[in-house]
Amino acid sequence: MKKFLAEMVGTFVLVLMGCGSAIFAGIGLGTTGYGITTLGVAFAFGLSVVAMAYTIGNVSGCHINPAITLGVWASGKMKSGEALGYMLFQVIGAICASALLYVLVHSGNEAGLSAVFNDTTTTGANSFLDGNVVPAFIAEAVFTFIFVLVALASTDSKKGAGAMAGLAIGLTLVLVHIACIPITGTSVNPARSIGPAIFAAVEGNGVPLSQLWLFIVAPFVGALCSAGVWKYFGSPDRVKA
Repeated sequence: MKKFLAEMVGTFVLVLMGCGSAIFAGIGLGTTGYGITTLGVAFAFGLSVVAMAYTIGNVSGCHINPAITLGVWASGKMKSGEALGYMLFQVIGAICASALLYVLVHSGNEAGLSAVFNDTTTTGANSFLDGNVVPAFIAEAVFTFIFVLVALASTDSKKGAGAMAGLAIGLTLVLVHIACIPITGTSVNPARSIGPAIFAAVEGNGVPLSQLWLFIVAPFVGALCSAGVWKYFGSPDRVKA
């Protein structure tokens, strides 16, 4: 249970800080003094992972992402029941963070806040433009593949980065966000997409919820591919060769 709760807390922090930066800083509002731009949001997500890696890494491994958990499970390093528990509590953590962000947005002067938010999202939900399902799916699958591959490699007990693993994974997430935000807002994490999509629907915007399948399926496809590649790279025969 400690591992499950650690995953819940870690995912809570990731969504709160990452999505919160997009919501309250306001991507694209740099000219008004509020914006931190896409780069700022990318670092908010990446630094959240770094912070949690050195906080709960020794408790649960700091997956805070169902795609990473799936990759670890597919690599044979995790039992099925434990993996499902991780995923469940990751989603719970994301929903709790999205609920808090919803309260922060809607419990104050919404008329004043609307001027700040302008055209930006008020939940941090992922979505893609109509007709862009193929590039969105490819982007989410490929960038998740890269992210999970780095996570599996850097945390490997024999060939990993040791104490630097958290930094490597966090900076990779920054890189992924920089490249992918213009396409989908960047998910590479089903839990991160589920929470904001639910509260976007509560606000009356059903698009993120209707597109949620892509932000679950594509990252899982990418994670499974990364597990296969890392098992190939790390197999004794390949190392010997």
